[in-house]
Amino acid sequence: MLGYFLRRLLATIPVMGVVALFVFSLLYLSPGDPAAIIAGDLATPADIARIRTKLGLDEPYFERFGHWLAALAHGDLGTSIFTGLPVAHLIAQRVEPTVALTVCTLIVTVLLAVPLGVLAAWKAGGWVDRAVMAFSVLGFSLPVFVFAYLLIMLFAMKLGWLPVQGYRPIEDGFWPFLRHLVLPSVALGTVYMALIARITRATMLDVLAQDYIRTAHAKGLAPGEVLVGHALKNASVPIVTVIGIGVTLLISGVVVTETVFAIPGIGRLTVDAILRRDYPIIQAVTLIFSAAYVIINLLVDLSYTVLDPRIRY
Repeated sequence: MLGYFLRRLLATIPVMGVVALFVFSLLYLSPGDPAAIIAGDLATPADIARIRTKLGLDEPYFERFGHWLAALAHGDLGTSIFTGLPVAHLIAQRVEPTVALTVCTLIVTVLLAVPLGVLAAWKAGGWVDRAVMAFSVLGFSLPVFVFAYLLIMLFAMKLGWLPVQGYRPIEDGFWPFLRHLVLPSVALGTVYMALIARITRATMLDVLAQDYIRTAHAKGLAPGEVLVGHALKNASVPIVTVIGIGVTLLISGVVVTETVFAIPGIGRLTVDAILRRDYPIIQAVTLIFSAAYVIINLLVDLSYTVLDPRIRY
């Protein structure tokens, strides 16, 4: 187990190297002259030249890439072009809202989607099954921002139950903190919930058709014990896999959700950086999100040995 973990950890190094090369190349792959775009239409040639020097665009490509990697190794993510502040400092200020939104969405989604998928498989062909499948289709079809605006219109503007926008840190109290996360979490988690519920249902249907399930019923075990203790336990590996893969939906959805609900997180920081052509921030955020995805995949693979004793690395 330890050997497998070390091998997988070492395998992430070339993956992150390719990701770093792509992220660094964003500055050079952008159409037009990045320095001229950043400087604006009224900039003089001297302004453009100063920006090119600041970004290192007047240096050879691989030489600049080497300097960038060396800075990364020392924890230096660069300096924001727009604010002049260290990118690491700007990201550190925005981490809490994004982590809070992601964790809240993940908890709510898994706690709702897995039971819905199990229930749909148990009542396959019935109205519960059809309702869950209809929800899955609707969840995949409706864009996050559309559903977010519908939630705002109903629960914030019409009923006045929840705040429209903003974020409150947990230091201000748990209830204000939670009230500001309910609507964003539901909006962000709808697509994710639809995916997990659908995969859970399909996996459970396959497991429930196995001979050992019929044997468990023949032994007189309670339906709940058979459903959870036997079927769900054996279906857990594919479900955990799709939960890990679905984190990418959360990462991409955070950008839209934080923009709609005016949450000052990393997603909002990314949108602002794109609008301002603040390439150091874009590069740093892309690299951090990619590293998070690689780590999550590693943790999912390691969880297989806990969920299924037959799996050994």
